[in-house]
Amino acid sequence: MRLPVPVSLLLLGGLATAQLDFLAKKAGLKYFGAATDTPGQRERAGLQAAYTQYDAILHDPKQFGQTTPTNGMKWLFTEPAPGVFNFTEGEVVADLARDTGKLLRCHALVWHNQLAPWVESTTWTPDTLRAAIVRHVSAVAGHWKGRCYAWDVVNEALDEDGTYRKSLFYTVLGEEYIKLAFQAAAEADPGAKLYYNDYGIERPASVKTAGARRIVKMLKDAGVRIDGVGMQAHLHADNHPSMQDHVDTMSAYAALGVSEVAFTELDVRITEPVNETKLAWQADSYRNVAVACTKVKQCVGITVWDFYDPFSWIPVTFPGEGAGLLWFEDFKPHPAVKAMVDAFGEVIGNGTKCAEKRRRRSLTA
Repeated sequence: MRLPVPVSLLLLGGLATAQLDFLAKKAGLKYFGAATDTPGQRERAGLQAAYTQYDAILHDPKQFGQTTPTNGMKWLFTEPAPGVFNFTEGEVVADLARDTGKLLRCHALVWHNQLAPWVESTTWTPDTLRAAIVRHVSAVAGHWKGRCYAWDVVNEALDEDGTYRKSLFYTVLGEEYIKLAFQAAAEADPGAKLYYNDYGIERPASVKTAGARRIVKMLKDAGVRIDGVGMQAHLHADNHPSMQDHVDTMSAYAALGVSEVAFTELDVRITEPVNETKLAWQADSYRNVAVACTKVKQCVGITVWDFYDPFSWIPVTFPGEGAGLLWFEDFKPHPAVKAMVDAFGEVIGNGTKCAEKRRRRSLTA
């Protein structure tokens, strides 16, 4: 298929420099982004030598148009003692987003993990926990009011079987805590998009996907604002959802009335040893995500959960697995980068062809 000359030139530039955000926007998305951590977190991992190359890629506005702090806005950092707030860690990434012109997705207000120790050691009553949730959400979302494109308001409220996770929040308050968090977030930062965010909710027939739909419906029925569903998409190269799986899943969320869906923490891990076959599977998975997002009107963007393999959470959490991101340790791109560049390019080319056909029809009408 021969592409129109302007599109061919556009794709040539994209292939040469892997400008993922630039091409994603041309293909109709709002952003293509990468989460990042604070320098202090990377130093503790002994990886400070990679800063220069890493920052050059991350800061490039055509490469990544959005970012998310992987840790700095979580309860552990933002409210280390009851009613005592510290926004230093979160500000590092928020400032980076401002200085480089990126959208900021903020993450996460209420989550059962990475809580400050005092939260887990307190003996809660329903009244005291309600007050603590409202105080925390109001203070944290209020601090970044007007700076966050979106908030992951409640994170991972579901267990593997699709039922509610028996977190301390659910044990004390039931599903009320979800409503409470969304209500407080809407009041504290009314301009931000409010998301429910979880992993394992990317396949249409999954019990967790059904659980995520149930949460959206519960909030909608209660008159509580929810704007989006965030599919974390921590995927595996040798058993990943198809493109149609993603389309069907996102379409079902959209049918419940949310205005947005997004891939919020994308990575595709590989069981070691890494080889060309597994990298090809991984590239297919990334391509499926890219294509699917362009096919669903409500899909606004894709965020990879960092982009540089040595900064990934995968090897620590899944021993024997890794290489789940887009750049290897030597800063060479994975084949998945070209797969997504090609995918966005095909969408751009097809869109240009359709526009040209419409123009020709109008001239002959």
